[in-house]
Amino acid sequence: MKQATISLFLVFCFAMFANAQKSVPDVNVKTLDGKTINLREYAAASNKILIIDFWATWCSPCKKELDTVAEYYEEWQEKYNVELLAITIDNQRALPKVPGIVESKGWAYTIFAGNEEDMRNAFNFQTIPQTLVIDKSGNITFEHNGYVPGDEEELEQAVAKAAGK
Repeated sequence: MKQATISLFLVFCFAMFANAQKSVPDVNVKTLDGKTINLREYAAASNKILIIDFWATWCSPCKKELDTVAEYYEEWQEKYNVELLAITIDNQRALPKVPGIVESKGWAYTIFAGNEEDMRNAFNFQTIPQTLVIDKSGNITFEHNGYVPGDEEELEQAVAKAAGK
């Protein structure tokens, strides 16, 4: 009986841990004009569903994903009250290219720059593009890495779920 009780307790603890949601880490990024922004605080104050997309100027799949999402972004903003934070992990040498790329692509996203090592450690990812959906409570509800055409459909489903739709 005692063994069964311990086993049930362990199963319960494991289930609770497995279902525990990760929240946005306490990590800083910078605007393109150098202002420091704390992502946890930004998420808490936004009252929006957030899509965080880690990308770099040298990453073709990243740019393809952001180009494709741009086609749906205005509709998603209206439908789900969503904001996309495109966080570049470019190094200091490549960072000056970012504004030109964003402008030429016509991306209407909020653009931040993050230290690559800090972002990878805080969000625990290895490859980009890395895409996350954050609910209004600041919990990470969806994570996806890489991009192939059609991934935007899965992303919209995750955004809709986070928005309760």
